[in-house]
Amino acid sequence: MVRTMRRLVAVLTGGLAAAVLSLGPAETATAAPKTPPAGVQITGEGLAEPLRLRAEAQPAHVVAIIDQVNFLGRTGQAKGPKAADLGPKYTVVVYAGDVPKQTYDLYPKAVGGPRVFRPAKQPDARKTAAGWFLGRLSMSETLRTAGVPLERQFDTVSGGVGGGERVIPEDALNPAKDIDEALGELQRLLLLNVAVVLVITSGLAGIALLVRRRTR
Repeated sequence: MVRTMRRLVAVLTGGLAAAVLSLGPAETATAAPKTPPAGVQITGEGLAEPLRLRAEAQPAHVVAIIDQVNFLGRTGQAKGPKAADLGPKYTVVVYAGDVPKQTYDLYPKAVGGPRVFRPAKQPDARKTAAGWFLGRLSMSETLRTAGVPLERQFDTVSGGVGGGERVIPEDALNPAKDIDEALGELQRLLLLNVAVVLVITSGLAGIALLVRRRTR
């Protein structure tokens, strides 16, 4: 009886050990693969060769460049500005590891504000609609900081969902001009009110005179 129990315990122990060993490789095989590091490549005017940035080496620049295109909606405008109003073009390709995933055309100096064009044909063969989008106001400075030869732009400040907002022009902050316009509007309003009162008074006086003549 004792020998039989020992054999049963040995068999159960061996079976459990085999089960544990068989689970080890399976868990390793089914583990989720690591996300490949991101990167961007920029080509365009003034760049003799592609500007390549990797997340492990320049994380801040890579995040800033991707932030210029990661807010685009599914559909954009079918028609963009005139070619003469676009300015220099910079093509940004977003990578996952060494595999290109997305491509965009950036126009930081476009008339009326930066523009982004998303081609319908993407490197990863995914289906998307071509479209034009308004870009972030910080586009020019972001590209310049990353290494694109652009002139420094002083009319943008960082912050906000849009990546920046334009500094208000000085002529828009003229308190004397605003006060003069406000006083002019107030004066016109007072004159209009006086005219209305005079018309009403004249009308009442005429009615009173007419009633007085008829009652005599």
